[in-house]
Amino acid sequence: MAAPTEWIEHRRHDGERVGWIRPADDGFVVIDLPGRERTGPVDWLHAEEVLDELGIGYLADPYELLLDDGRWLRVRITEASPERIRVKRDDWGAIDVPLIEYVLPFPMPSRLRRIGSTTG
Repeated sequence: MAAPTEWIEHRRHDGERVGWIRPADDGFVVIDLPGRERTGPVDWLHAEEVLDELGIGYLADPYELLLDDGRWLRVRITEASPERIRVKRDDWGAIDVPLIEYVLPFPMPSRLRRIGSTTG
């Protein structure tokens, strides 16, 4: 799925996309890079401030992915775009282990969550 056309892309001062602002009845809703709503309706300036503050640093956080067999696997996000979310098994930088990747749909599915979180 691509980002809906009514979502307004927001970029940092250096041109890096950090998310979108979606028009809502009473204002605007902040959507982060993996496609999660991060606010309820807020005014435009606040929406921009939230996205600028969020940045993309949270993408470096450890996540866990619920596998088909019911186990949770520690992963890192390697790509977040309106086309897909790509993660890899967290190998802690080891170069001698096989790369295991998963491609997930956008927006980020509930089976992918930040470690220590129950909501992503």
